[in-house]
Amino acid sequence: MLQPKKTKYRKQQKGRNKGISHQKGTNISFGKFGIKSISRGRLNSKQIESARKVITRNMKKGGKIWIRIFPDKPITKKPPEVRMGNGKGNIEFYVFEVKPGRILYEFDGVNEKIAFKIFKLASSKLPLSTIFIKNNE
Repeated sequence: MLQPKKTKYRKQQKGRNKGISHQKGTNISFGKFGIKSISRGRLNSKQIESARKVITRNMKKGGKIWIRIFPDKPITKKPPEVRMGNGKGNIEFYVFEVKPGRILYEFDGVNEKIAFKIFKLASSKLPLSTIFIKNNE
């Protein structure tokens, strides 16, 4: 399991995922093509990894991928059939809170037709709506 950097507090509160993504992570910076979120939600490390595997598998040996997100928010769960009280549950997994407009993945080194095919396959692995974007340089 992916472990984020050491923080002052091990467990976080739930919070709210509102607003849209601004400035950081909204434009293509590294590659030629990207996968951009148009809805909000949470991506856990397993979902991020499964989409990455699909992208790298379909690029064959040409191409490079950049993952622009990292799951750093701990999610806790209590075990089944536990009574109320007794504090907060243990950390089960980590998530990344996605807002609309955020670039999730970038890739380069493939032509546009293959890049769109990769986008279709990778977006089916993600639990949120995404769009295919390309860098217009």
